[in-house]
Amino acid sequence: MRPLISVPDLANRLEDPSVRIVDTRWYLSDLGQGRREYDAAHIPGAIYLDVETELSGRDGPGRHPLPDPATFAGQLGEVGIGNQHHVVAYDSVGGAVAARLWWMLRHLGHGSVQVLDGGWPSWLNAGHPTTSLVPEFPLAVFVPDGGFSGTVSADQMAGLLGKVRLIDARAGERYRGEIEPVDPKAGHIPTAVSHPYDTNLAADGTFLDETLLRKRYETTKPVVAHCGSGVNACHTLLAHVVAGLPEPLLYEGSWSDWSSADRPIAVGPDPGVAL
Repeated sequence: MRPLISVPDLANRLEDPSVRIVDTRWYLSDLGQGRREYDAAHIPGAIYLDVETELSGRDGPGRHPLPDPATFAGQLGEVGIGNQHHVVAYDSVGGAVAARLWWMLRHLGHGSVQVLDGGWPSWLNAGHPTTSLVPEFPLAVFVPDGGFSGTVSADQMAGLLGKVRLIDARAGERYRGEIEPVDPKAGHIPTAVSHPYDTNLAADGTFLDETLLRKRYETTKPVVAHCGSGVNACHTLLAHVVAGLPEPLLYEGSWSDWSSADRPIAVGPDPGVAL
């Protein structure tokens, strides 16, 4: 299945009972803003899942560790998402949050999941309907196929420096160490290259052509992606799949995990070297 779905294609499936639309709007600067926006208006039939609760766990590395798979599966069932449903996730930032849900479902064996290309802004710009009504779906059963795979820990990351292409999906000023709004230290992991997630997008907020993405990311090395806490890095993973490239590994704890201990840090525009 293609990882992206267009606004017109989703509009044509609004009445499809097999589709479950998920609003994942979330903002680091205001953790409640996404829910408030959803309550005010969302795509008809959309369910809201929050990064801080459903899409993250309480225990684990970094600010947004992955949840327990069984707990997450139960939460999906409670809002009416079962193994038989086709899931479409969207947000307001080009898929940078929706990609988290896309990645999580894929790694629990649920291949029928897509991200809405262009998200909420593109839906509004196309003039499609919105609603403030919260849908109610029957309870469903979601049985995960294993746990979350494809991740690396901080210790594993340390051993991989210089052996992999390490991509930092944060904003450039955070990578360079000019600012750090939330994590313990400023800078980046030595050897990481800066590819902010929004550089995967065209001016209209949709993904770049797969040829352009392939040119940007193609490499002979294994790839590991990270960001501040493991959420936006999933956009980099999604971009690789859109480009037809192998899906990178995810450093789950990301910078929030790396910077919380006595580990080497680089600052400035250069990647730095493995120590």
